[in-house]
Amino acid sequence: MRKKIFAVLILILGCGAAAGAQESIESLAGAMDLMWLFIGAILVFIMQAGFALVETGLTRAKNATNIIMKNLMDFAFGSIVYWMVGWGLMYGSDKFGLIGTSEFFKGPMGDPAFYRDWFFQVVFAATAATIVSGAMAERTQFKSYLIYTVFISAVIYPISGHWIWGGGWLADLGFHDFAGSTVVHSVGGWAALAGAAILGPRQGKYVKGADGKVSVRAFPGHNIPFACLGVLLLWFGWYGFNSASTLSALSPDIARIAAVTTLGAAGGTAAAMAVSWIWFKKPDASMTMNGALAGLVAITAPCSIVSPGAALVIGLIAGILVVLSVEFIDKVLKVDDPVGASSVHLVCGIFGTLAVGIWGNAEGTALGLLHGGGFTQLGIQAAGILAVGGWAVITSGLLFLAIKAVFGLRVSPKEELMGLDITEHGNEAYNGFQIFSNM
Repeated sequence: MRKKIFAVLILILGCGAAAGAQESIESLAGAMDLMWLFIGAILVFIMQAGFALVETGLTRAKNATNIIMKNLMDFAFGSIVYWMVGWGLMYGSDKFGLIGTSEFFKGPMGDPAFYRDWFFQVVFAATAATIVSGAMAERTQFKSYLIYTVFISAVIYPISGHWIWGGGWLADLGFHDFAGSTVVHSVGGWAALAGAAILGPRQGKYVKGADGKVSVRAFPGHNIPFACLGVLLLWFGWYGFNSASTLSALSPDIARIAAVTTLGAAGGTAAAMAVSWIWFKKPDASMTMNGALAGLVAITAPCSIVSPGAALVIGLIAGILVVLSVEFIDKVLKVDDPVGASSVHLVCGIFGTLAVGIWGNAEGTALGLLHGGGFTQLGIQAAGILAVGGWAVITSGLLFLAIKAVFGLRVSPKEELMGLDITEHGNEAYNGFQIFSNM
């Protein structure tokens, strides 16, 4: 009898220890996931500094303060309105697959997981807003830009984001965008193109000669080392953008996603340098740097479902596309985009999204054309591109037109010539240095 009682006690204690061990393992896994998303969010936040340096370096010295102020306020205002409204529209309870309808003004007693997820997502929202800054650089009123950045962070980005990441209709359709080629980059790229077109080119950019032909004037960036440092910071932060989108520290895909991200960026850099060398007879630095960003944007959607070889090919194609696109938008469409934001984020964001339907190799997730999936996934990806593009262009276009009509969108010709640092902010980025400019 004693032996039986002893055996039962051992069994009970063993079960209790096993249950305790299981709880400890789950608690540890949850803590690791929290830290992984926290680290990933910090990496993506560093990209704000990268964007600021890229845009500052590729524009003129007289507008440097204005550029960094816009990038700073993108995150400051964006964080506030994304907490108030944007998160709820993106991740709240779904309504008809179109919009989130709950979790607005999330209070301090919310689920602890909310704060982890919100912090990780707010840095993505800020990235979409910041893309527009470079395309509209050097001639936009600061107050008008602030109005824009509030609306894209609060409404435009979250609603289309809900369709894909919030359980909306595109997610139900099977649209795949792992880390944001469309959700983040194309939305920002469409808004950038619309804003630059509505705003008009900088003074002296397109000059009509006596023969009626229009010549395109280049405005070289004032600090290429700044721009390169910015690109490297963006590349660094992109490991948070892509790898941390696994959402779990225990995912076996983290290192592989980092590897394909690296190969995509490297391919874009190499291809853009080669094409610019052939086209312009010299290896152009700004084109090469945009090639790195092009490869990163393109690999963002398919990074979880493509092989390293496919990632390199995607990057190489993106590097070629970005050079051709910059030339086309600048010289054919006559849309003045000082940093090539539309080419990097829109054109290569579209390509990266389509790449899912071509090179995707994940049965049950996204199987591309080259892996026996036929045109099904490619068609779904194209439908998503058109839907999100239509939404972003219409809403951002109407927003910019409304701002233009009510508040004014562009600074005066005199203010543009003097530079926005003095006219909009009352100080100079390089106080004590004499800057000569007739542009």
